Amino acid sequence: MQFKPSAVKSVPMSKMVGTEMMFSTSFINPGRMAGCREVIMQSFSCRVTYPKASYSSISHNTIRSVGEEILFESFPYRVNGTNSSSMYYEDARVLDAFDDEYNGVIVHSEGLPSNPTSFASILRSSLSHWKAKGKKGVWLKLPITKSEFVPIAVKEGFQYHHAESEYVMMTYWIPEEPCLLPSNASHQVGVGSFVINENNEVLVVQEKYSPTGLAGLWKIPTGFILESEEIFTGAVREVKEETGVDSEFVEVIAFRHAHNVAFEKSDLFFICMLRSLSTQIMVDDHEIQAAKWMPLVEFVKQPLIQEDTMFKKITDICIARMGKRYCGLAVHQLASKFDGRLSSLYFNIVEDANSTCQTS
Repeated sequence: MQFKPSAVKSVPMSKMVGTEMMFSTSFINPGRMAGCREVIMQSFSCRVTYPKASYSSISHNTIRSVGEEILFESFPYRVNGTNSSSMYYEDARVLDAFDDEYNGVIVHSEGLPSNPTSFASILRSSLSHWKAKGKKGVWLKLPITKSEFVPIAVKEGFQYHHAESEYVMMTYWIPEEPCLLPSNASHQVGVGSFVINENNEVLVVQEKYSPTGLAGLWKIPTGFILESEEIFTGAVREVKEETGVDSEFVEVIAFRHAHNVAFEKSDLFFICMLRSLSTQIMVDDHEIQAAKWMPLVEFVKQPLIQEDTMFKKITDICIARMGKRYCGLAVHQLASKFDGRLSSLYFNIVEDANSTCQTS
């Protein structure tokens, strides 16, 4: 009976009792197998006799003999982007994974075992295998549907790295030296949109929920940048969502860097100058109490603006930009050979000493 590692099928154990099985594998333990002979580099052809078995059928990709406690499972393994499949012998079973560019391992969450018992066993075998291979960091992404695997991984020494709504990422550092794996994201990114219309009015809002000290303040629309979103598109989106006003990005005129803002994370807040393309206001009543166009002079005279050093400085910068006494940072799409990606670079260009920071 011939079994190939790339196409293992479920076979009733009753048909294997007293028979021999031929297979080839690069992960065989010669000390546990009889009659093995090396046929090609790091590959063995073995005949194994099964004297008995206690059940008649098994699941896909698994062959068990309870009488001799021998277990074979087929797991795909990816190295440097190349898929392959091997039959691993008992203690040499390895999770479906691929190598990263730093000699680490990234486990495919789609190939995780279906039950905690199998996961615990294969995880231990995998760690032993990766240690023997001289690997460094291990990245283990556990989807929410496999949440019962988390305490198992913790028991084996994995640590939390970060979590999203659908998964938790865990890491394991193999070498006995300081961990070089990058930490979780350290910052959240926000935007504030200073929108001016042709009547020299500022688009302002009052939020439904705000700190007591800011009650009654008319402020510029603000919000967080979404995942994979550009700063300039996020600024335009926030204005549209909160007020219904269409606008176009002009420049980043300043940014604030603060620490321990939310859950001990730092915060980058970009103040952007935008030009209005419409004037009709439609308030998002989930977050915003009210919105309106306010004369710039009235906006500046608000006590909370005048008494707060940060608010006043931001307002002064915006007014200086409107008077063309200050140049902000316009967005430019550029590609780099370093990573082959198109990115946004924010900078200004002063053509001559008489430049008035005109933008297109």
